[in-house]
Amino acid sequence: MTFRIALSGLNAASTDLEVTGNNIANSATNGFKESRTEFADVFANAIQDTSSNAAGQGSRVSRVAQQFGQGTIDFTSNNLDLAISGQGFFVLESPDGTQAYTRSGAYSVDRNGFVINHASDRLQIYEASTGVGGTTSFNTGVLSDLQLPTAPSSPQATSMMQTALNLSSSAAAPVAPFDPTVTNSYNYSTSTTAYDSLGNSHTVKLYYVKTAANTWDQHMYVGNDATADVQTLTFNSSGDITSPSGTVTTRAFNPPGSGALPITIDIDFSEMTQFGSASSVNNLNQNGFTSGRLAGVDIDTEGVVFARYTNGQSSALGKVALAKFNNQQGLRQIGDTNWAESFASGSPQFGEAGTSSFGQIQSGALEASNVDIAAQLVNLITAQRNFQANAEVISTADAVTQTIINIR
Repeated sequence: MTFRIALSGLNAASTDLEVTGNNIANSATNGFKESRTEFADVFANAIQDTSSNAAGQGSRVSRVAQQFGQGTIDFTSNNLDLAISGQGFFVLESPDGTQAYTRSGAYSVDRNGFVINHASDRLQIYEASTGVGGTTSFNTGVLSDLQLPTAPSSPQATSMMQTALNLSSSAAAPVAPFDPTVTNSYNYSTSTTAYDSLGNSHTVKLYYVKTAANTWDQHMYVGNDATADVQTLTFNSSGDITSPSGTVTTRAFNPPGSGALPITIDIDFSEMTQFGSASSVNNLNQNGFTSGRLAGVDIDTEGVVFARYTNGQSSALGKVALAKFNNQQGLRQIGDTNWAESFASGSPQFGEAGTSSFGQIQSGALEASNVDIAAQLVNLITAQRNFQANAEVISTADAVTQTIINIR
């Protein structure tokens, strides 16, 4: 019986050594969570002696408990490296369609634009959709693969232009008739770029000519071609614009020889002023842009994935999905720093970063292993001592048995 008791201790100590060794081996594994060996004593069920002096039957490993404490956040230069600060797991879908959960956020892009880990498991997101007024929402009821766009983004024709200028009230009306090639025939000029439906750029030149006190004419040229109408601007004695009354007027032109649709631009004059200072531009912008290629990806703390394009535009591709479990220690380890759902863990609860009890996402960072090397080395010494002590019990039991055999 003593041999069995000591053997159970050896087996338990050996398992403790394996768990500690595995922790140490994965001390540099991103997203790894250390485990702890927990022991229980053993008593034979057949023992009839109800006294408190019954001898035990040894020990056993009751469970190897995973410890899901937060690991250190290490920053990197890759925007697709993700770390969770707080609760939650990234959701992955393997090539065979099964889901896995992980804290390791080292991701890259495959040849089809899918964001994957080293095992080609695809990161899951909630897809983005654009509603009325250009507002972005996310379909939190369905998980989908995160795929970066490989095609160029579509251009947008200019439809709105805002002109925030000050025209000098002290300027004198030019004597010469307006001619864009004669500088003393107008008081002030500025230019911007507009885009047609194919993304071609066109230089828009705006000329301002004072015609009377508090009255100006705006001439608009696209390239060397003038638009059909001349816009008259009227200001009051306080320098505020009074006409056009609706503060927005429409100007149209046909892009020459590009095959694009005619461009109609609403010009907002509401921020035009006529003060005594020199004529100057405070703001001049428009809402068109050309086509663009993918230049990079940004991910905010809520997990929203933005695609950046070479034309200066960005669009939301989706929001990174997170999962949590009622009993995360019941998750089944499946390797590659991944876990799978089990009966003990319960079903996954999906959600968004920064909501409920889910943590926030840090882009350009990785969560390091939560293994404390110093503590593991102490555990290693303890497990070794336990193993040696149980081996000594076997040696002592052997000596006692030999003594009995030698009795004559």
